[in-house]
This record gives sequence, structure tokens and C-alpha cells, in this order.
Amino acid sequence: MAAPIEPRNLDVATEAVRAAQSASTGGKPMLDFEGESTPYIDYQSIDVLLSLQHPRSPSHEEMTFYVAGQVMELLFKLTVNEVQEAQRQLDKDNFGAAMKYIRRVKEILTLLRGLWPMLDTLTPNDFNSFRDYLGTSSGFQSYMYRALEFSLGNKNEHMLKPHQGVPVIYPALVEVFEAPSLWDTANAALKRNGFDIEQAYLDRDVTAGYQPDASVTAAWLSIYRKNDPEDVFFQLGEALMEVADAFSHWRMKHLLTVERIIGFKIGTGGTSGVEWLRAIVNHRFFPELWEVRTELP
Repeated sequence: MAAPIEPRNLDVATEAVRAAQSASTGGKPMLDFEGESTPYIDYQSIDVLLSLQHPRSPSHEEMTFYVAGQVMELLFKLTVNEVQEAQRQLDKDNFGAAMKYIRRVKEILTLLRGLWPMLDTLTPNDFNSFRDYLGTSSGFQSYMYRALEFSLGNKNEHMLKPHQGVPVIYPALVEVFEAPSLWDTANAALKRNGFDIEQAYLDRDVTAGYQPDASVTAAWLSIYRKNDPEDVFFQLGEALMEVADAFSHWRMKHLLTVERIIGFKIGTGGTSGVEWLRAIVNHRFFPELWEVRTELP
């Protein structure tokens, strides 16, 4: 979802090649390489990656903020990648494979949440030492975060607007916006497997703001009332709930970290800051799964 940098040439190594290399080094690491790079640098473009940190202020503290933001962007990208693979597997009714990727999404979200305590080490004075250098940039403008929200089902056409003038990413973001979400895909799989979900729900405009559906709630309620831990649909529901729960934890910790550092100051991107974030933390992905908890037993 951006202008790609072409990967460098790298020879493919087989088990036979690795065995020969180990024999030639006596089982010790390789130390001599041709050219001006190493295979490790070339495989992941490490030199490019580590050249992308450009703090704008003289403050030592800015690097922590800068790197944390870039790490989050990489993890947002990975999360979207895994969500989309889970959807491809659900489309084929490969529930075991789908849940593998859904559980991976949960673990990535947990890792994302774990970045906030690192930012908590920035005192208000630390952050204020470089805050003005952010200009009007804001995490709200993150297109990978927006793609993640869209892919999980939180869609708002207005959230496309900040990216309209960025041709290298806008078409791909629109594509995610217009595609069914993970929740849509999961419920379509339930419908194919005999659950009585209204066809009108599946045929609705998936770009519209999500509204909980009674037939979806009823389908999941029937699964949870069976209370069979071996049931693949029960397992799917719990895996999805883990994702929704982890995302809510990420949002809540985001709110707390921001309030801890800047209090109730206005945000850099024009929002009301903490008040804006407080409105967001009440949102829940996969709302019918949450409703099931109220309806049980």
C-alpha cells in the first residue's frame, strides 16, 4: 500500500547449500562476504530501514517517539496482511487455517499494546521538548491504521478524505474500505454452513457504518448456547473475541498514555486530544459477539 522499493537480488539456499556452508566454516558463522553488503542486510533492506529515522528536533527524547511510531506502522501492516489471509481461508471454509491467522492477529495487537509502556517513559517535559516539531502530523493520519480499522469492520467514508491526495496509497485504501471486513467474511461462512443469517445482511452495503444484526446475534447465540469447546464455530467466535478484546486494550492504553503525557491539550492533528480518544474507546469490533454475553445463558 505504497510505492515499493524493489528487493535486492539474493541467492536461494537449499539444505544442501547450507550443509556445504557449514562444512566449509566448521559449523561457525560465515564471516566473509563478497560485495559491499551482507545477505542479512539485503534480505530485509536493513540499511534502508535503519536510515528512515529522522527526528526533527535537537531533543534526545524524540527518537523514542519516532521509532515507536514506525514500529507501530510495521505492525499495522502485518496485522492487515494476516487479517486478509484469515479472510481468504474463511472464504474456503478452512476454519483451522483461518483461526491460525486470527490468533496471530491477536498476538500482534498484544505486541502493539506493549509499545505504549515504552512511551510512558517520556515525561510531559520530555514530550514537550519536541512536540512542536511534529507540526500538524498525527497518528490519526496513519493510512495503515485506517486500513486495519476498515479490515476489521469499522468503516467511515470520511476517514478516506485525509488520503485522497496521496496517489500511491489512496486506491489501495479504497479497496480495503469497499471490501467485506473480517466480521463480514466470518458471518458469510456461518451462512454457508447452515446458520440462519439473513441474506439482506450479507447483501448490504459493506461501506456503510456497521449496525448490529439480530440474525447474526441469534446465530452466534446458538453456537454459544451449545457451549462445545470442540465446536469449530465456538472456537472461531472465541478467536475473534480475542482480537476485539486486544484491540480495545490497545485503544485504552493509547488513551491513558496520551493523557499521562499531554493531559487535555489539543491534539497535533486538530482533534480535541484525550476527549477524542475517549469517544473512540467505547467502540467494539464484532458487536454481536459482545451482545451474546448479555443474552447468555
